[in-house]
Amino acid sequence: MEAVVFDGSNLTLKYEKNYPMPKITNDDDVIVKVHYAGICGTDLHIIQGEFPAIKTHPIALGHESSGVIHAIGKNSIYKVGQKVAIDPNKSCNLCDFCHNGNYQYCLTAGINSTIGIWKDGGWAQYVVVPQQQIFVLPDEITTEQAGLCEPYSCVSHGFNRAAPLKVGQKILVVGAGIIGNLWITTLHHHGHREVTVSEMNTARLDIVKRLDTGYRLITPDVLAKENNTYDVIIDCTGVGKVMEISFNYLREGGKYVLFGCCPPNHTTTVNPYQIYNKELTIIGVKINPFSFPSAIGWLKAMGSRYVDYYKLGVKTYSLSQYSEALEDLKKGSVAKAVFKVIDE
Repeated sequence: MEAVVFDGSNLTLKYEKNYPMPKITNDDDVIVKVHYAGICGTDLHIIQGEFPAIKTHPIALGHESSGVIHAIGKNSIYKVGQKVAIDPNKSCNLCDFCHNGNYQYCLTAGINSTIGIWKDGGWAQYVVVPQQQIFVLPDEITTEQAGLCEPYSCVSHGFNRAAPLKVGQKILVVGAGIIGNLWITTLHHHGHREVTVSEMNTARLDIVKRLDTGYRLITPDVLAKENNTYDVIIDCTGVGKVMEISFNYLREGGKYVLFGCCPPNHTTTVNPYQIYNKELTIIGVKINPFSFPSAIGWLKAMGSRYVDYYKLGVKTYSLSQYSEALEDLKKGSVAKAVFKVIDE
C-alpha cells in the first residue's frame, strides 16, 4: 500500500508505494481504510527531531485520520463499511492517572503510545487500530470533516480547561494557523464576539476572513503598539518567545491558555510578581482525554458554516505530494495540509 514513512533514526521522510499492509493481530483490532489524514504542527516538530517519536523502526506518521472500516477482528463490535474517526490516544488503564480519568498524564500511554507517533498511523491507505480508539460518525458528518476531529478534540479539552469562558470577555487568539482557526470557529459558535486575532502572516489573516466572524484581525506589531489587555489569551503558536511577549497583555484575573505545542527545548520568561499581583492563571493543554465525543458533537452542530476546508484554509494532497504539502505549510500559504487518501 502507499504510505508516507518517517525514519526517526535519521529524521527522513519518504513516500513508499509498497509499504506493508496492516494485519489484525488482536481479536478487537479494526483496520480502517483511510480517507483523510492531517499534517499536524507536532508532525513537523517530529520530522525536525524536536518532538519525541519512535526511533527503533520506520512508521507511517499521522495521528489525525478518518475513513471507513475495512476489516474487523472476531470480537469487534463494529461493522465493515462504517464511517469512523480515529482517536490516536488511549489510557493504560493501570496507573493512578488513568484510574482518575487523566490519561494525558500517563507515563506509558497517552502521548507516549500515540498512533502515528509510536506506531503506524494515518499517512497510509490503511491503518490498524484497537476498537476502543474508534468513533463511529453520525450521518451528518462526512469523513472529510472528521479529518479534523482529532484537533477539534484537543480544542475541546482546552475549552474545558479554560472554562468558564464567559461571553463578553475580551479574548485574544495568538496565531492563525489551523489551530487558531479551530479556536476561532469554536469561540464564535459558542457566542463569543469580543475576540481579537493576532497573526504575523497576513495571508493567514486573509484566510480567517473567509470564516466571516467579524473578529478584529491584526498583526503582532499593531498589538504591541496598543495598550489593550485581555481576559483570556489563547496561544496557538507553539513558540516559547511568543508567550514571553503576549503574557504582558493579560488584564487582572486573566487566563493564559498555552495551547500550541512548543518543542521541549523552548523556554520563556514571565514575571512572577505579575502572576501574584494580577492573580493570573496559566493553563496548559495536553492532547485530548475523553474529548472525542464532544468534538463529534461540535462537528455535527457546526456543520459547513464552520467546518469547511476552504473557509479554514485547508488544502488536500495525495500521499505522493507530501513534499509539496510540507513546503506549502512552511511558506504559510495554507493553514493546514491534509492527505486525501480515498480513491475516487
